[in-house]
Amino acid sequence: MQRAFVNLAGRWEITDEQAAVLMGDISVRTFRRWKAGELGRAGVDTAARLSNLMGIHKALRLLFKEPARGYGWIKRPNDAFGGVSVLDVMLQGQLTDIMRVRRYLDAMRGPW
Repeated sequence: MQRAFVNLAGRWEITDEQAAVLMGDISVRTFRRWKAGELGRAGVDTAARLSNLMGIHKALRLLFKEPARGYGWIKRPNDAFGGVSVLDVMLQGQLTDIMRVRRYLDAMRGPW
């Protein structure tokens, strides 16, 4: 799942520093090792973050027919989050911030 996140970080066009914040307990150096293909074991918190971020990715792919719109959505201001982007919300650093975005997208998708 780490490799999938590295790919997603590239599609979201986020910095290595931002990617490390989203992962919570990894350093920028560790993220760069992931990018180089050196994948280690993910702790419980990191695994939960990875799972939620992949859920966000999946929800965006279902909500937007054009992938580029979904990838760009995370950086656009969003009224549902007080006018800030969901990336800004997730970069607050807590797992619950990422979960908040995922819950929002899951609600937007509805029961399908």
